[in-house]
Order: sequence, then C-alpha cells, then structure tokens
Amino acid sequence: MSGWGLAGLAVIAFGPVTADVEPRSNPISVADLAPQLAAAQAVTSSAAIAQYRPTGFEAYKIWLVGRARQAGVRETTIRYIPGLQLKPRVMELDRAQQPRASTSRSFAPFAPYRRDHVSSVLISRGQSRYSAHWPRLSQIQTRYGVDPAVLMAIYGHETSYGSVTGGFDLLEALATLGYEGRRRAYFEAEFLAALKLIDQGVPRYRLKGSYAGATGYPQFMPTVALRLRADGDGDGFADLWSNEDDAFASIANYLRDAGWKPNVPWGTAVRTPATLNRSAIRSRVTAQRCPRVFQRHSRWMTVAEWRSLGVVPAGYTRLAQNELTALIEPDGPNGTGFLLSNNYRVILDYNCSNFYALSVGLLADAIARR
Repeated sequence: MSGWGLAGLAVIAFGPVTADVEPRSNPISVADLAPQLAAAQAVTSSAAIAQYRPTGFEAYKIWLVGRARQAGVRETTIRYIPGLQLKPRVMELDRAQQPRASTSRSFAPFAPYRRDHVSSVLISRGQSRYSAHWPRLSQIQTRYGVDPAVLMAIYGHETSYGSVTGGFDLLEALATLGYEGRRRAYFEAEFLAALKLIDQGVPRYRLKGSYAGATGYPQFMPTVALRLRADGDGDGFADLWSNEDDAFASIANYLRDAGWKPNVPWGTAVRTPATLNRSAIRSRVTAQRCPRVFQRHSRWMTVAEWRSLGVVPAGYTRLAQNELTALIEPDGPNGTGFLLSNNYRVILDYNCSNFYALSVGLLADAIARR
C-alpha cells in the first residue's frame, strides 16, 4: 500500500458480488489527505489539466482528484481516490479486446450463438420473471412505450437475470483504464460519472461491474446511469443494483431515448426466394458507427415492397405493410432471414452486434409466448 493508502480499502473482487455487506472502504479524514489533496489544487484549472502529464499511477490519482474537483464532485467522495489500486488484470482484459484489422468479408454463423443465447433455460427463466413482474412491467410499458418482453430479454442477456453483474471495483477499473491511456478521455469521463453516482446517494460498495465499467442489472456505463436511470417502483430512488423494477424502467428509458417506436415489433423471420437479387437490394450507405454490423443489412424497403419481391414472413407478424424494414440473412442465403425495423436498430444502440440484437429480439418473442 502506497503512502496514499486508505486503511482497510477493499480489494477488487473477481466474480459476482455474493454478499450485500459494505466492504471496509470508508473515506479517511480530510486532515489525513491534506498533503495529497493540496497537491491536486494545482491541476484544477482547465489550462493546467491540459498540460499535466502523469508519470505514474500515484501521480495520475492526483490528476483525477483535480479533475473531480473541477467537475464539482464532493470532497467526501473525492477522498476515495487516493486509495485506489492499479489493476493489471483490467489492463490485460482491455488489451485482449482491442480490434484487429481485418480485410475479410466473411462472417461467423448465427445459429450456434442463437442456441446459446435463446436457450430453453433462458426462455423459461425469462417467462417466470415476466409473469412475476407483469403489473410493474405493464406500467413501465405505458410510461415509456417499450415492449416489456424486450426489457426482460435484455436483462437476461446482459446479466442472466441479475445473477452475473460483474465483480470488478468500478472506480479502480475505470481509473486503471484511464491511466492505461488507450481511451483516456472516455474512461476519465466514466470515472467522474461514477463519482457523481456516489454523490447522488449510490453506496460506494454498490459500484461493482465489468472490467470495462458497465454496472448494475442493465450493465450501464456510469455516464448512462447518471443520465437515464429511472425509478420503476415509485420509491423515489433509481436503484440499478438490487431493484429489478428500477432496472426495467431504466432500460426502457434508454431505449425510448434511443428512438424506440411504440407498438412496432423489432422484426420478423422471413422466407426469401431463390430468385432474390441481393445485389439490387444492397445498402449503398456506409454507417459511421459499427460499419461491419450495418454492412450486413439491406437497404430500407416497406414490408409490402419486400412481399412484392417474394420475401414473406415465415409466420404471423405484427409488422405493418408500410413499415420500413431492412433484410439480414445471418446464416447466408440458405438460412432464415429477418426483416428488421427501426426498433432493431435501437437495440443495436444498446449493444452494436447483430447477433446480440437478433438474440434479444428472438428471446423477447419467446418470453412473450408464455
């Protein structure tokens, strides 16, 4: 423990939190931190922050104290910063996720992913929770206009219905990632947001999550939690870490904010004819975000226009004939295709992966057939 150490600071937990007991991470007195906090006063102005270059994690924590002060974080919360520890495991996991350049246009098949993420176990567990929470889910649907089965499917996909929310100490993980420097501005903003969550009454011990900073039942990043967490049960506090109804309302608030259209299905499975000219329906637009994800989508056409080309729903669909949709064939021309609505793209905003969004939609459909 360095000279900045906080006596008894809880070390990071590797794995899900199993006890609702606050670790020994209470802030020490201002007097104990006086020399270190005084040093941070020199880096509280915008000009000084722009010029400051930390040379080690201890120096970087002084920088974070200055950033926190500039952002208006309370001193009682700032006092958690000096005892934070650098986490090599977080850096190791982050580096393993760095994208590698690829010129290949080939894609992995969706079917194996679908088997794992739209399994009978996930469906049955989702249906059970859907029934148990239906009164509150119905109210949330009225308030936000979002399909409650989609909320449940995202909850199941993100954390296996709350059972796997991540055990990394959020402040330490985000400070480590900021110090590492690959995406410093991004992770520093998330770190400051996590401090502000404490300012808003979230207990320090609640801030656990993934190594990358996603936290709570919805796996929100702290900036998203600050902006969009919502009170789902009317008790006056939006608790993403132990209240499922608040989590559902928060996910609904996120999706509405991203552009969800009420009463529009995410998509539908379709049969495609052997004569379909796929070159003619290809999208000519290059997406600014997640281009490889959107590269797999056709251009937009109405359901009626798709029908005229012989692309027809594989079963009953609630998609209106004038609804604009795009076609995706995740397992190639010989597999099942899907027409995707605007709401599918909203799910992509939650996690920009076609496999993720498709499995959320299919899981939601299965849950709703309870």
